[in-house]
This record gives sequence, structure tokens and C-alpha cells, in this order.
Amino acid sequence: MGEPATLGCRVCCKSSWNQLQDLCRLAKLSCPALGVSKKNLYDFEVEYLCDYKKIREQEYYLVKWRGYPDSENTWEPRQNLKCVRILKQFHKDLERELLRRHRRSKPPRHLDPNLANYLVQKAKQRRALQRWEQELNAKRSHLGRITVENEVDLDGPPRSFVYINEYRVGEGITLNQVAVGCECQDCLLAPTGGCCPGASLHKFAYNDQGQVRLKAGQPIYECNSRCCCGYDCPNRVVQKGIRYDLCIFRTNDGRGWGVRTLEKIRKNSFVMEYVGEIITSEEAERRGQIYDRQGATYLFDLDYVEDVYTVDAAYYGNISHFVNHSCDPNLQVYNVFIDNLDERLPRIAFFATRTIWAGEELTFDYNMQVDPVDMESTRMDSNFGLAGLPGSPKKRVRIECKCGTTACRKYLF
Repeated sequence: MGEPATLGCRVCCKSSWNQLQDLCRLAKLSCPALGVSKKNLYDFEVEYLCDYKKIREQEYYLVKWRGYPDSENTWEPRQNLKCVRILKQFHKDLERELLRRHRRSKPPRHLDPNLANYLVQKAKQRRALQRWEQELNAKRSHLGRITVENEVDLDGPPRSFVYINEYRVGEGITLNQVAVGCECQDCLLAPTGGCCPGASLHKFAYNDQGQVRLKAGQPIYECNSRCCCGYDCPNRVVQKGIRYDLCIFRTNDGRGWGVRTLEKIRKNSFVMEYVGEIITSEEAERRGQIYDRQGATYLFDLDYVEDVYTVDAAYYGNISHFVNHSCDPNLQVYNVFIDNLDERLPRIAFFATRTIWAGEELTFDYNMQVDPVDMESTRMDSNFGLAGLPGSPKKRVRIECKCGTTACRKYLF
């Protein structure tokens, strides 16, 4: 129990603002604090539209009112409805489904019950995806926004997925923080001792536009929390997170969810990290056998120097969880070291292999092989789908590739 109101105590309410307004209207109570007055007490909000009919050229819609049960749904003439966005979306869904079922887009005077039920399910799905989109954006720590779209089927948000922004460390694993940083006045133009990359006997990774200039396979060493340089240092790219607006969308060719960019991405620009739970190879082997039976895996071996740890993004992950495979991908994997310099635990970053235009799907090769450019590059083999799985691919059930590119190898693994 909270203290008496006279003492100025405020108790947090778990109900949303809209839910509290609905309760006031149901009880026919005015509440200035919630913006419910006698003038708008009987203003009701449309949650979604359930059905449609046309009588003597007058259009009517069966309305589900927000905050009220289905038994309170009412037929309303179009002129009574001010929900322009909901009306447009209803007709868009209706026309798309009519085309799919009957090869026509003009709505009949009365909808078939199965069609009306589909539109209700679609409206409920859309609301569920909107809530999930809001949840994802509330949890993200990066600049780039996330949108969610499914115009293909009635699948809603994944049931078992938690959005995280950085590695979740599994049991028995420790990430040791770096002890020293650089003392550069200008890390790009006047690096002291080669800056952080030089301290590890490696090359500076970026140009002045933040684009990677190393060949695939060479590691990236960024400035860390111990460095004297600031947030705008040109050697801080991956650590700033996703900077592009991206869309999680449902593919129309049976590949499940995918990710596309909503903005142009320049060649060699950082796009996203592959984030998940860090587990041991032994635990990856156990989980991998389960995932293999399910025909899907989110295991990514961290085998830059030795195969000791694996990233599992099945349950904990970021938007990279939804990026599909392609035999001709537009993303390239790089090993990145920032605040942890343990070569067994690199961060996995995706960079654009070419200019990627707004609306294009983002992909990487789940079984990527990197041509040797130096000693480090030979260590880099993502073996994304094989992580933790015993035996050679020939001894396992082969998974058909659906990337559809001219370079398609026909099988993922």
C-alpha cells in the first residue's frame, strides 16, 4: 500500500494511458488528468474493422471499439468514422486478399464470412506487430529505428525472442576489460604508436568516412573506454551501433522473416553486429543437435584463433537474428576488438560489400569462406550453420538454399 495522498505519494500504475481513458468512459466518469471531459466522454476509438457491406450505395463497417468486448461491436456508416488510416488499411488488406482469392479487387456488397474472419485476424496481427515494433524500439540502444511488416501471411511476432544490444555472457565465461588505451591527439591523422590497432600490430581499419579499408579476414581494433580520444574519434564505428533505419519483414518465398534497409548504405559501411548469447563449444554442440532437428540454427562459431566459444542468437539477439542467408550476399563479416582483447571472443560485425539501396534485403553467407590475404584471414571461417554440430555436412541432412541468386549453391550446408 502507498502512503496517504496528503503526503504527496505517487504510485506507478501498470495500466496504459489509453486503458485508463477507456475505464473512465466505461464508468461514464470525467477525468481532467486523463483528458476525459463531458465533451468527449462519449467519443469512442475504433480498434479495428471487422466486416463490410454496401446497402443502396451506402457503405457500412462492423467496428470493434477499443476497450469494449466483441459483443459491443456495431455497424457504422462510413461518414461516422474518422479513422482514415484504419479505413485505408482495411481496404488495402481487403483488395489484396480478393486478388489472391478471386483475381479481382472490387469488394462485393457483402463479404464472405471466411474473408471477414481473415480481415479480423489480419487486423489483430497488425496490432500485435505494432506492439512488437514499439517493444523493439524501446529496447534498442542504437540510433537506427526498427519497423516491422508482414504483408504475406498471418504470422505474428516470434514467441521466444528477447532483443539485446550487446553480448549476453553465458555461464562460466568472463569478458576481461581492456587495461590500457591510446593517447592519440588525432587517431586517424596522427596516431601515437599506431593507435589501438598498432598496439596489437595491426592496421588502422577505417577511412575518414568511417568505411572499412581492410580486406576481409583482417581484424579490426577500435579505440576503447580507456582511450584519451572522444566519441567522435574516427576509430569508433562498430561501438556506435546501428545507424540505419531497418525493417524486419516477412519474405514471400518461404524464407521466413528477413531484414531490409530503409536507407542507402554505402559500400564498406558498418551495418550491424551479430549479437547473442556467448556459450562454450560444448554447450553449442548440445544446442546444435536440437536446432539441427528443427532445421534452423542461429549458432555462430567464434573461431578467429581457436574454436572455443560460440554466439547463439536463437533466444537472445538483435536484428541480425532475422538476416537471411545468400550465396551472393551484400554483407561481409569482420572480427572486431574493442574493450575486450581476448582473440577467442571477438565481436562480429557486418559491413556492406557494395552500395545497398533503400528497400534491398540484407544478407550474409551462412557458410562464408574468406580467401587468404594474410595469416589472420585464414583463421576466419564463420561456419554459421555448422557451429557446434558434430560430423561433416555430408553426414547430416542437407538444408536446401532458397536465396534464388544466380550464384546459388543449392544447399546451405
